[in-house]
Amino acid sequence: MSENKVLFLPDDVKVKIPVGQTILQAASKAGIVLRGACGGGGACGRCRVQLKKGRLSFAGTGKLPPEESEKGWILACQAVPKGEVTVFAPESSRLSEHRVLLEGRQAGVLAATAEGVAEPAPLFRRQVVKLVAPTLADNTDDYGRLVWALEHEYGIRNVRISRQVLAELPGTLRESDWHVAVELAVVDDCLEIQGVRPAAGQVSVFGLAVDIGTTTVAVELVDLDTGEVAGTAGAYNRQAAYGDDVIARIINAVEMPGGRVKLQEAVRETINGLVTELLETRSLDRTQVRAVVCAGNTTMVHLFLGLDPTYIRLEPYVPSVNMPPPVKAAELGLEVNPEAWVYCLPGVASYVGGDITGGVRVTGMAGEKALTLFLDIGTNGEMVLGNREWLMACACSAGPAFEGSGIACGMRAIPGAIEAIRVVDGGFEVLYNTIDNRKPTGICGSGFIDLLSSLFEAGVIDRSGRFVPGLETPRVRGGEEGREFVVAWAGETGHGADITVTQADLQNLLRAKAAVFAGVRTLLASLGLEIGAVERVFIAGGFGRFINARDAITIGMLPDVPLQRYKYVGNSALKAAGLGLLSQKVWEEIKEIARRITNVELSVGNKFMEEFVSALFLPHTDIKLFPSTQKGT
Repeated sequence: MSENKVLFLPDDVKVKIPVGQTILQAASKAGIVLRGACGGGGACGRCRVQLKKGRLSFAGTGKLPPEESEKGWILACQAVPKGEVTVFAPESSRLSEHRVLLEGRQAGVLAATAEGVAEPAPLFRRQVVKLVAPTLADNTDDYGRLVWALEHEYGIRNVRISRQVLAELPGTLRESDWHVAVELAVVDDCLEIQGVRPAAGQVSVFGLAVDIGTTTVAVELVDLDTGEVAGTAGAYNRQAAYGDDVIARIINAVEMPGGRVKLQEAVRETINGLVTELLETRSLDRTQVRAVVCAGNTTMVHLFLGLDPTYIRLEPYVPSVNMPPPVKAAELGLEVNPEAWVYCLPGVASYVGGDITGGVRVTGMAGEKALTLFLDIGTNGEMVLGNREWLMACACSAGPAFEGSGIACGMRAIPGAIEAIRVVDGGFEVLYNTIDNRKPTGICGSGFIDLLSSLFEAGVIDRSGRFVPGLETPRVRGGEEGREFVVAWAGETGHGADITVTQADLQNLLRAKAAVFAGVRTLLASLGLEIGAVERVFIAGGFGRFINARDAITIGMLPDVPLQRYKYVGNSALKAAGLGLLSQKVWEEIKEIARRITNVELSVGNKFMEEFVSALFLPHTDIKLFPSTQKGT
C-alpha cells in the first residue's frame, strides 16, 4: 500500500499514512489531537496548521481567510499530502490538557467499599480448587471432576469451557497435582472457564473501568484480586477531531468514506494510550488485564463497538442495540489480554445511554423512597426522575455552549480557562479565577454560568439577556458583532487580546440553559408533578462537578429547590463501570435499572418547545418558579 509521510513540528514526530488520508488523520496517528467542531468538513476553521515543506492537495478551502492561506496556513481536515510534508501545529489548534474527572481515587483505595459492595464477585475471577485424584473406584472424567469441585466448594453450577482449554485440561490437572486456579469470566447467564492453571505462582490480574465520554475518556485500573484501584488516567477523546457533539460524529461516521472505521480507531487509540500509560508505570503486562467494563452514551458505545449509528439521529430514533453483548478484546483491538471480555453498560434509548443507567445505580435512587432527579449536563442534558417505584428519563440538546464551543471566547476546562466570575454592580469591575491560576485565555462552561448570573444580578443585562442601555462602564462597548462585555482586558490575558462575551454569546447561553430546565419541567409535567416535589437532585459529570448551583438557579437552569437538596456525584459513569467490574450483582442491578427506565421522547408533542420558549428569560417568564431569586427573599 502506498504511503505518505508527515512530520509535525515542534513535536518532531513523523508518521506514515495511506495515500488519500488527511493531515488531520496523520495528527491523530501522531497522538496530536487537533481542535474541530465540524466533523472534518472544513467549516469551523479550528484545525489550522502551517505547511513548512512539501506539496498538498485540497478537498476544499474551508473557513480560512485568504491572507492566512498566503502565509501557508491550511486546514488539516482538508489537506491531503502528496509525498513527504512538514507542518507546524500551533498550540492554538490543539486540544491541550483537559480537566478529566477521575474521582480522585488514589492507588490502594478499595474501589467498591464506599458503594456497599461488601463481597465483590468480579466479572473475571479465579477460584482455587483441590480436586480428588481419580481412582479405579472413581474414574469420573476430568472436566466433570472440575465442575463438581467448583459446585461443591463455591456453589458454581452454570459453566462452559472452550475446546482449547478443554484440550489442555488433562495435562494441567496432573502436572499441578490436582491443585489448580480456575479462571472464570461472566458471559451472558453463565461462567466461562477461560483457563485452568497451577494454583502456585499466580500473578495478579486486573480489570479496566472505562468512561467513554464525548469530550474525554477516563480509565481506572483495578486489581481484581484485592478490589483496589491501581491507577487512573484520562485524556481527550480523539474523536473530538471529527466533531464536538454526537450528531456531528454520527454524520461523519455515516457520510464520510470509511468514517465509522476512523471514529472507532480514534477512540480505540485513546483508550489504548491510557492503558499503556497505566501498565508501563506499574511494570504490568497487558495479558494481566482480564476484563473491561465501559460506560458511555449510546452513540459513543456504537462508535466504540463499530456499530451502525445511522438511525440514532433519525426519527423515530432507534439505536442498533441498548444492551450490547460482551465482545472479546481482540475483536476490538484493545491492547489487553486478547481473551478478555469487554462489557458495555446497558442503555435505554438513543440519547439515554449506559453512562446514565450507571449513574442511577451509583446514586442509589432506584432503591429509595425519596423522589430524586439525576442530571448529567454537557452537550446533551440527560436526566432521570424517580425512586424505587418508577424511573423516567429524557434527553435534551443543550448544545455545545457549556463545553466552550460556539462562543467567541469559549474554551474547554483546561489551564487558563476562567472557571468562576463575579461582576461588580454596574459592570465596572470583574473578579475571576482561572484553572491552575494561569493568565486567562478564555471562559469555560462553569465560568459562563457564573458570568450570566453575575451580569444579571449586577444590572448589566436584563431578563431577556440583552445589555441594559445607558450603562457607563467601559466594559460594555460596540464590537464587530454588536455590543459586548469585556471580562478581561488584553493586558491581563495569556494571549494579549481582550476576553469578551457578545450579545450573540449570551443568547446561545440562554438557549442552552433553557433546554436543560425545559427538559426537567417536561419530565415533571408528564407525571403531573411540580418542582417542589423533588426531594433530591444529583448532578453528575465533569462539567456538573464545577457548577455553582446557586448561580445555575439564578439563571433558571436548575430547579429552585433548597441548596441542601443538591449533591455532586462526580464521574458517576466511571464509578458505575468500576462497580460493575467488581460485582456481578451490581452488573445485574444496572441491567435491571435499564429495563425499568421509561424514556420520554421530547420531540413528541409541543410541551418541550413550550417550556423551552418560556425558559428563554432570566430566570424564566414565570418568576414564581424561582422564588429565591426575587429581591428580599
